[in-house]
Amino acid sequence: MPFARTSGILLHPTSLPSRGGLGDLGPAAYDFLDFLSRARQGLWQVLPLGPVGYGNSPYSATSAFAGNPLCISVERLVERRWLPAARLSKLPRVVSRVRYDAVRARKMPLIEEAARNFLLHAGPADGERLARFSLEQAGWLEDFVLYDALRRRHQEAAWNRWPRELARRDPAALELARAELASELELGRVVQFFFFEQWRALHAECRRRGIRILGDLAIFVSYDSADVWSRPQIFRLDQNLEPEAVAGVPPDAFSATGQRWGNPLYRWDVLAARGYDWWVERVRHALTTCDLVRIDHFRGFEQYWEIPAQEPDATRGRWVDGPRDAFFHALRNALGELPLLAEDLGYITNEVHALRHRLGIPGMRVLQFAFDNPGAHIYLPHRYDTNTAVYTGTHDNDTLLGWWKNGASADVKRQAEAYLGTDADGMPWAFIRAALDSPADLCIVPLQDVLGLGSEARMNVPSRSRGNWCWRFTQRALTAKLARKLAAMTEVADRLPEVPPVAAEDEEFSA
Repeated sequence: MPFARTSGILLHPTSLPSRGGLGDLGPAAYDFLDFLSRARQGLWQVLPLGPVGYGNSPYSATSAFAGNPLCISVERLVERRWLPAARLSKLPRVVSRVRYDAVRARKMPLIEEAARNFLLHAGPADGERLARFSLEQAGWLEDFVLYDALRRRHQEAAWNRWPRELARRDPAALELARAELASELELGRVVQFFFFEQWRALHAECRRRGIRILGDLAIFVSYDSADVWSRPQIFRLDQNLEPEAVAGVPPDAFSATGQRWGNPLYRWDVLAARGYDWWVERVRHALTTCDLVRIDHFRGFEQYWEIPAQEPDATRGRWVDGPRDAFFHALRNALGELPLLAEDLGYITNEVHALRHRLGIPGMRVLQFAFDNPGAHIYLPHRYDTNTAVYTGTHDNDTLLGWWKNGASADVKRQAEAYLGTDADGMPWAFIRAALDSPADLCIVPLQDVLGLGSEARMNVPSRSRGNWCWRFTQRALTAKLARKLAAMTEVADRLPEVPPVAAEDEEFSA
């Protein structure tokens, strides 16, 4: 699906300078929209929005559908009078990096207190909105709130360590659990209602400003998730409900043992027989949450790396055919034309390129990769098709400044300067200008590169298990001068967004 020529910023909401130790959907998010508007940007790219699990990674969520309750704005709950204003004193104003355990300890009691107050004091209109939300989202919501409550009851243990009857979803055991946990399930529904009301209000404000949200859909889901627990039949699990095989990527120049991600693989034959129903609902949900969707690890739909579950690394895996065209045709038959973007980085075969071209889905080019060797020149702007998204870097890269100072060799720097020239404000701006001026329809720049930050602002180091997903910026960094500079570059690159009229359905979610 072709996209209008536009540009935007990559920033996960957790990096916003919100009160409480972690970015949320409150005032700081709207301040960021002010900056995007002044900078004439038409896209805001986020990472997956689900409740984080292992390592606090948004790509290891405990649900492919639920929202991250830590991103709920307590300030907005106070404005709605679900919490006394005095409760805000429990939240720190300025925290430079996210400390997830501390945020959970401070915020979740406040959010749950607000949920209890909602259940006690909500008027008819509020109660009607909750009832409508619960009915519309029942396909995932009921399984998630039960899974989440059971997980807490069992001290955060993975679902396969619960009592056998609960792990295997014995109907009588589930019914008993629902009765015993009824009040917790009520709270869980309200917490998800809070998240999606705040997200929809923010999304509606984006639309008013002509800003589209580019979401992110991980191809695989976590084993310890409501999705695998509630639908084990669509995953490659053995008779003990343990993964038979797991996902990853083979050894390459960056890792002699490859990457063993550990996510369970799909039973694509079972999904095909069901018309890919779970995936249809997942994509439908994503497209109600965002305007465009990036599919992470697109090559896995052509072929994926299957690793026997007992293997400690990825060396003994094998390539297995994915669902290919049939999967995407099923999505389009159910949902219509899809505004998708393929993450097609890394080792990509001609067959993967052919699949993407047949489907008409744009791929990605990362400018930071363009100078490593002659084979990397596919990432140079003069090689781009228009049906492409160019990035200066992604959440998995070092920042441009960090890479330039610490990772780029003298030869890479020489090539980059020969191609890009230099910039009075430093090399990050030479890269940003080249990306904006490129033929690619979409141009995405991480906020760290716009701010000219170094490696201390890196979001994720893929080989590192701790310390990721913690970066935050300060509000004073988003200056009017910076917005004017980015706006001028965006205008001359013909990437100004069109501001559409407010959609009628957006009015309900105004903040």
